[in-house]
Amino acid sequence: MRAETEAELAEMIVGAEGPLRICGGGTRDVGRPVDGAVLQTGGLSGISLYEPGALTMVAEAGTPLAEIEAALAAEGQRLAFEPGDWRGLLGRAGESTIGGVVATNVSGPRRIQAGACRDFMLGVRFVDGAGQVVKNGGRVMKNVTGYDLVKLMCGARGTLGVLSQVSFKVLAMPEAEMTLTCEGQDAKAAVTTLCAALKTPFDVTGAAYLDAGATGGVARTQVRIEGLEASVRYRAGRLRDGVLAGFELVEGAASGDLWREVRDVTPFAGREGAVWRVSVKPTDGPVLTDALATLGLDHAAVHDWGGGLVWLLVDGSGDGGADVIRQQTAALGGHATLIRGSERLRADVPVFEPENAVLARMTAGLKAKFDPRGILNPGLMG
Repeated sequence: MRAETEAELAEMIVGAEGPLRICGGGTRDVGRPVDGAVLQTGGLSGISLYEPGALTMVAEAGTPLAEIEAALAAEGQRLAFEPGDWRGLLGRAGESTIGGVVATNVSGPRRIQAGACRDFMLGVRFVDGAGQVVKNGGRVMKNVTGYDLVKLMCGARGTLGVLSQVSFKVLAMPEAEMTLTCEGQDAKAAVTTLCAALKTPFDVTGAAYLDAGATGGVARTQVRIEGLEASVRYRAGRLRDGVLAGFELVEGAASGDLWREVRDVTPFAGREGAVWRVSVKPTDGPVLTDALATLGLDHAAVHDWGGGLVWLLVDGSGDGGADVIRQQTAALGGHATLIRGSERLRADVPVFEPENAVLARMTAGLKAKFDPRGILNPGLMG
């Protein structure tokens, strides 16, 4: 089924006789496999409103992300939260949609400075599991009284409702960007360096470390600065005189390439194995990878967000490292998500971090409220 309008979307949900597998562009197949009729939202496409002066855009949920980015670039603007393109990582075809980005709350390296996808959302329209059209928010940032459904829908992955329209804030594209890089550091030294750079007043917008297993050669530490050209050069110089002494300067397109590699997790694209996304305290990233190595779990790692986000490539056989990774992550107070794995692995292992009893009750209550029949992506996040 493919809805072309919001009204059609509502009719299809009302008329559903069993589970529905919600699909935008089909590029972010993450979660437990869903057995149900496919409901595509790609027909709900088009930019409804764009006000560059107000830094605001409204688009139908099925609008291709590439179309959104092209329209913004024509006005010297961009999505500040830097959503990644995971098609290579997940081995998927198709075209990413803005609704899929919002539903999964995809946020790239710039999150450490600008914030996440949900932080730029102004409003949503969606159809709940009963076929009711729900609207929340608008076209301006404001305090919310009652339920903030805008943020609730970010990361809900279509389990509470099917997005039909989203409105969001955009930002100006910087005049210049530069990246400072260093090769050969170990994870602990690299994260110490990244944290030091982030503590400076020089407005770092990217801080990442790729170990030798990720680069296929020599480990690399990298720090990004963006803004007006003169300001970027000044800040880069100050960093090289201080906490990033000895780092090399990479400019222009070459700098952009380095961050697309981190954003899209391209070091793990086309390589065999399961991929995990782990969130921990930045300084605990190296603690986690050292513990995994000590316990005999071979892996390659990309540390983003100053070390707070760790992408792991491990052997995909057995439980795909689930027991060891979850045990060590829990000990550090973090959480882990299985981003890529075989259908068997995603069916056998909890893809998302298991919830405690309190959170599980809250989730069940929300699900019962917004999807009383339990037909929207059932089990996807279970």
